[in-house]
Amino acid sequence: MKFIKNFFERTEPLVQKGGKYHWLQSVHDGFFTFLYTPKTTSKTGAHIHDYIDLKRTMSIVVLSLVPAILMGMFNTGYQHYKVIGELASTGFFEIFVFGLIKVLPIIIVSYAVGLGIEFVFAQIRGHEIQEGFLVSGMLIPLVMPIETPLWMIAVATAFAVIIGKEVFGGTGMNIWNPALVARAFLFFAYPAQMSGIKVWVAGSQTADAITCATPLGDAAAGTISYTASDAFFGLIPGSIGETSTLAILIGAVFLIITGIGSWRIMLSTIAGGAVMGLILNAFADSSALSEANQVFFGIPFWHHLILGGFMFGAIFMTTDPVSASQTQTGKWIYGFLIGILAVLIRVINPAYPEGMMLAILLMNTFAPLIDHYVVQSNIKRRLKRATVKGQTA
Repeated sequence: MKFIKNFFERTEPLVQKGGKYHWLQSVHDGFFTFLYTPKTTSKTGAHIHDYIDLKRTMSIVVLSLVPAILMGMFNTGYQHYKVIGELASTGFFEIFVFGLIKVLPIIIVSYAVGLGIEFVFAQIRGHEIQEGFLVSGMLIPLVMPIETPLWMIAVATAFAVIIGKEVFGGTGMNIWNPALVARAFLFFAYPAQMSGIKVWVAGSQTADAITCATPLGDAAAGTISYTASDAFFGLIPGSIGETSTLAILIGAVFLIITGIGSWRIMLSTIAGGAVMGLILNAFADSSALSEANQVFFGIPFWHHLILGGFMFGAIFMTTDPVSASQTQTGKWIYGFLIGILAVLIRVINPAYPEGMMLAILLMNTFAPLIDHYVVQSNIKRRLKRATVKGQTA
């Protein structure tokens, strides 16, 4: 692959200031530094250099998503052949290829639109291409129903990049998780196309007699249509990458080992969801609740952790280093409140039997406030300690 590196090094003078293709400097630099470690060094000040940079960090997160991506592709084919009654006669390879063909265009559209906009903004500003979309470009397809039209994926991606990130200054400056901004935009702008029972299974839009609601949707209606093992392994209807708890946990281990994802946020989010699930279980037999609500309230707390987008959000969304809390204590508070709110929204609001997206976006908004009070508390505690020591002396 040395010829690729030689090509970039040979063409580098052409894109520098004053060069024939200077207007392509950001694009050239973006591809060059993505493939190879930058050879530039710091010019002023004292810096600590590490082997990892933002591109490498984002690449690790994408690698951790691979199990969820592959399982999402398989489950797409699995659910399709299941609802048309041909699952028993269809082999693994055919199931996976069907899912691959359905999922791959969504990923391509997400990256094409998002990176295209990133390139344009980088050129306009004369800055390096920001690498944050390497992860967002994969997260956006994974949080979408499989029957989401490609034009809607494109519109949502453009909205997430421009309104959710670039208006704040780009990568590292955004308030909310861009992938969830895309999901929320579609949910509120096109509710008819993003809800119902036929958006979760490929091909079900044309099959009038087929019903394929998600387990959370059924639970909200007072029925249980899943087994715990199906939910854990991911053989249930849902957003493309959110169904398999096993695949998500494999990615979590990778993130924790590499130090990229915050285990404090992951653990506290799961703890918050479990606590709220237990609280709601205590009221499941209340006579004030309808029969359907008693079913939803009575779902075992650990079922909430393996249903819907809870675990996917806890591992990949809450740990976004930009929109999450930054202080160590703040991470515990931030994650715990997300878990509490996610399960609370699910159960209390029957019209929207999934609360992870809204819980994370809400706590993204309050993350700076949490960090502010944590820092102020530390300052006050240290000032008090210093005052006591001064008086003792």
